[in-house]
Amino acid sequence: MAASPSPPPPLPSPSPPLPNKLRPTFFHSSIHNNRSMNHNRARIHCQRNTSDNNGAHHYQQQKQQQHQWTVDCVAGSDPIHIILKPPAPATSPIQMNSGLKSFKKVCLFYADEMEALAQRIAAQSDAIELRSINWRKFEDGFPNLSIPNAHGIRGEHVAFLASFSSPGVIFEQLSISYALPKLFISSFTLVLPFFPTGTSERMEDEGDIATAFTLARFLSNIPISRGGPTSVVIYDIHALQERFYFTDNVLPCFESGIPLLKSRLQQLPDSDNISIAFPDDGAWKRFHKQLQHFPVIICTKVREGDQRIVRIKEGDPKGRHVVIVDDLVQSGGTLIECQKMLAKHGAKKVSAYVTHGVFPKRSWERFKHDTGGQPDNGLTFFWITDSCPLTVKEVKNKPPFEVLSLASSIAATLQI
Repeated sequence: MAASPSPPPPLPSPSPPLPNKLRPTFFHSSIHNNRSMNHNRARIHCQRNTSDNNGAHHYQQQKQQQHQWTVDCVAGSDPIHIILKPPAPATSPIQMNSGLKSFKKVCLFYADEMEALAQRIAAQSDAIELRSINWRKFEDGFPNLSIPNAHGIRGEHVAFLASFSSPGVIFEQLSISYALPKLFISSFTLVLPFFPTGTSERMEDEGDIATAFTLARFLSNIPISRGGPTSVVIYDIHALQERFYFTDNVLPCFESGIPLLKSRLQQLPDSDNISIAFPDDGAWKRFHKQLQHFPVIICTKVREGDQRIVRIKEGDPKGRHVVIVDDLVQSGGTLIECQKMLAKHGAKKVSAYVTHGVFPKRSWERFKHDTGGQPDNGLTFFWITDSCPLTVKEVKNKPPFEVLSLASSIAATLQI
């Protein structure tokens, strides 16, 4: 009998699926001429696709896993050498939100009398670079101004630190403020720490002129830069409603020096015995929300005959270190009356803070220093900021005056 045929050999079992890392990779390339390169060079764009047999699901997965490859090759060589270099990985959202903040570079110009403050601002950040202005005058006294290397600030963020300390310097600084935005800069910020006509913000009789409105309109006409309207930074403007004096051509940014005061008060040995006094209702409305954690004393002015006398309207200063807070001081008469009234009612110490120490005609000389716990004789401290640089030079190292610099605050505001 014929032998029965042997059974066919068993079929090989299917091999297990390869992990993604071991699956074959295919490169689809397209060569594009690059005219800017050498004639013997070409640019190859490759896509790496991972093979899979899972139909439509794999197609979607494949689209997500495509990697763009860009390589150079020397077409005239034999053999052709190709080096594939994968692109740098894209930044993930976690890295974007990791808390690392990028600082914009700012070119800071400044008025002559603001040089010291400008240097302190630049010392706060490597992102702030000081730039100078040639301040000259013609023989007739009118300004002869120029901005060195004007082409060098194209595309940069630019700021100008101004000081309208007297009517004589406003015109030349407005000229700079109008010129800088036209130099193809990315953005422009005018930093005017003290808005000098802020107290002339209302009319009480027909014919009165609110010069705060006039100056605001001058600033509102600063040209728009490539980045949009100019930002105007002002510290502790006399009345917040003055923001409505500015038109939509500029963005008024109102900052405050009160955080500097709060930080300084925390350093005092009697920081737990501080009370805040306001010389009138206007000062209370302006600042009480920033100082709400302190006991408050409110003073008021009452008329007796031909005199206006300060009285305590609310609060008890007895045994406390009382700090009088206001936005500015000029002659200082009201502040001195407050000091004497607080001392009469038992204040242990009296100090004062104003953001803007104007002090015309050296009126700062009226304020004496109390060194022996006798608040009726003088102030323990009188804090001012460097918003009025001419005053800072005069009261330097003269107790009771102490200067709290706006430098760190301005540097931070320039990064907005």
